[in-house]
Amino acid sequence: MGTELGAFLRSRRERLAPEDAGLPATGRRRTPGLRREELALLAGISATWLTYLEQGRDVRPSGQVLDALARALRLSGAEQEHLHRLAGGGAAPGESVDEEAAPEVAGVPALLGENPAYVTGICYDVLASNAAAEELFRGIGRGGNVVRWLFTEAAAREVLVDWEQEARGVLARLRAIAGRHPGHPRVTRLVAELTEASPEVREWWPHYDIQFSHAGHKRLRHPRLGLITVPHAAFHVAERPEQTLVVYHLVTP
Repeated sequence: MGTELGAFLRSRRERLAPEDAGLPATGRRRTPGLRREELALLAGISATWLTYLEQGRDVRPSGQVLDALARALRLSGAEQEHLHRLAGGGAAPGESVDEEAAPEVAGVPALLGENPAYVTGICYDVLASNAAAEELFRGIGRGGNVVRWLFTEAAAREVLVDWEQEARGVLARLRAIAGRHPGHPRVTRLVAELTEASPEVREWWPHYDIQFSHAGHKRLRHPRLGLITVPHAAFHVAERPEQTLVVYHLVTP
């Protein structure tokens, strides 16, 4: 976990320009972002302690230190939560066996009729879906994987009007999952597969963007309705918080 925490801190330090942090510009630098000494000064900690954190040594920063680093690095709320989870050790790796949704959960998408809905597991495997979702997201029914579909299937770029925005968001949410479950075998395998298959993943994954599930609107190309803007929401399953029910409110004419 220390290695993951160190990588996250370095990525955020390197993206923050000195002037963005209220420091005077010092001309051209050999490496981007803040120097360790500058971040340590802004956070009120020693440069040696920060070096230990970035090197992944076995040290445990306090909540106050983490909050100070978050303020100095100008972290978003999602990034600050991710930082605390990384420092706290995250969750233990899960089993490599296939994941299943409880029957009561798996039956919910069918109840939603014409509104596309599906349930995903920890790695965005589709555990249950209804016919409306399978019609809209071609090839993404039960047994599929949302992230794999998004980055490797041509249909994804056709269905999702704002493909890059959606792809970056899903990858950022996968990065957050990887942080909560370090060493999880299925997460590790999926990231390796995507990195090999997708040039966008190879470019974007090292940016270390973090995002959590949220409600919103998406612009989609529906096979029958054409170009539509659809509200959607995500709900975590009680007692299995890494399983998520995603629902699209499809308003037909």
